[in-house]
Amino acid sequence: MTHAIRFHETGGPEVLRWEKVGPGETAPNEVLVRHEAVGVNFIDIYHRSGLYPVPMPSGIGLEGAGVVESVGSAVTELKVGDRVAYAGGPIGAYAEVRNIPADRLVKLPDAIDFKTGAAMMLQGLTAQYLLRRTYRVQAGDTILIHAAAGGVGLIVCQWAKALGATVIGTVSSDEKAALAKAHGCDHTIIYTRENFTERVREITGGKGVPVVYDSIGKDTFIGSLDCLRPLGMMVTFGSASGPVPPVDVAELAKRGSLFLTRPSLFAYAAARTDLLAMAAELFEVVQSGKVKIEVTKTYALQDAAQAQIDLAARKTTGSIVLLP
Repeated sequence: MTHAIRFHETGGPEVLRWEKVGPGETAPNEVLVRHEAVGVNFIDIYHRSGLYPVPMPSGIGLEGAGVVESVGSAVTELKVGDRVAYAGGPIGAYAEVRNIPADRLVKLPDAIDFKTGAAMMLQGLTAQYLLRRTYRVQAGDTILIHAAAGGVGLIVCQWAKALGATVIGTVSSDEKAALAKAHGCDHTIIYTRENFTERVREITGGKGVPVVYDSIGKDTFIGSLDCLRPLGMMVTFGSASGPVPPVDVAELAKRGSLFLTRPSLFAYAAARTDLLAMAAELFEVVQSGKVKIEVTKTYALQDAAQAQIDLAARKTTGSIVLLP
């Protein structure tokens, strides 16, 4: 019998339980994966708290890396012993072993270790669609990324810089500002003591930016709109401070015919061809050295509640992973 983190009701970190659970029978289209590392992300907290409802009782976690232990009868792309990684679900990654649909897995290059693989998939694929598809960043663009010292933020800073963009990032402390700058952020704004909207306007000579990437949500939404130039794109892809309240779409017209989108990895990677293309581009920028994945802290899998507490309190930078 193996173990997994599960929860039977929504609430705080205390609802997470370390339980004995078997993976069950592997379906024809599934593979059994033994995890070597599991990623921790804000969406896990949204699931646990009930912000994003899931059927109860439930496993938790959407990202992991490990080794294929067995394959279903209909699986042809993978074999026992393959190193694999995934992001985006189905939910249940906080587990020692699990069954997962084969079409959600990608082969992990030998040059990328399991901890990096688990840390990079959800955040790295998110950065990929943000920068290359939602708004395709070009050389000469100036962009704003909130939480620049977080997992997605550090990847976006490096990747956007490699594309030739000027990067403005918000952070909460001098320490995080230094980290963001070391990863390609040209201008850091410490939002705890600076008005980020005023600083963005100052940095851009009053013009504003063509795109804002905002994972904070409620606390930064209106200020982010005010950072955009006419015809700019507001990309809200997270709710760390709480969900964005209902929006009067006339506000977009008043600020210069702005675009607003709420993308998700699930939609961008729904087709396997898209998932493989996205992963290939992510692996390329990591293996080339253009993007370095920062795994700043690891926790034992059974200590997942503490990992979520630290993430929610913004005590962490970069990526954190659980080790079975």
